[in-house]
Amino acid sequence: MQHVLLLHGAIGAKDQLQPLGEKLKTDFIIHNLNFSGHGGEAMQDVFSMEIFAQDVLNYLQKNNLGQVSIFGYSMGGYVALYLAKHYPERIKNVFTLATKFLWTPEIAAKEIKMLDAEKIVVKIPAFAATLEKRHQPNDWKIVLSKTAEMMISLGTNNPLQLADYAGIGQPVMIGIGDKDTMVTLEETIDMYRQLKNANFMVLPETQHPIEKVDVERLAGELKLFFNK
Repeated sequence: MQHVLLLHGAIGAKDQLQPLGEKLKTDFIIHNLNFSGHGGEAMQDVFSMEIFAQDVLNYLQKNNLGQVSIFGYSMGGYVALYLAKHYPERIKNVFTLATKFLWTPEIAAKEIKMLDAEKIVVKIPAFAATLEKRHQPNDWKIVLSKTAEMMISLGTNNPLQLADYAGIGQPVMIGIGDKDTMVTLEETIDMYRQLKNANFMVLPETQHPIEKVDVERLAGELKLFFNK
């Protein structure tokens, strides 16, 4: 059976993709991991796409996996494409959903406003409690702070420029929800057009949070794509 690795998004953890993994486990051998600092994993001095890509490579080595297919949600999709670009022999194909590709200082400044831990505690206490539980024993506020620093870095020095995607030859499916307010359709299409071997999909009635995605529909699309 084909090995499929599920990668979570920023400030997320692998348990968020467990419902999807359950839908896929009869067709594939499912793998998942927590990126450094997430889900209780050891904290790094900084967060970066390079470090998260190394997390994946370490996982592949530890589990004796030569090559995998990857589903990456949001930031996980970015990490997957970074790996496809720089380590093509390890990545069979990639399916992304809700991944933000365009980063500028202005975009980063806008996005980090949503990572203000003190405002989250006051305005969305239930979400604060979820983050605390998700990342313990790590301090969830530090996870947010390091994520904000990473976004600022992406805004000034994006490790995947638009032209870099032309160097990715593996089959890729680029997905976006039609109601995603974080990722624009325009930036997603611009990136998709650079890829040599890609398909594009818009999921109807779909917002950015993975919890808002129709898991049954997404699992069906993944099965069709990975079984080609």
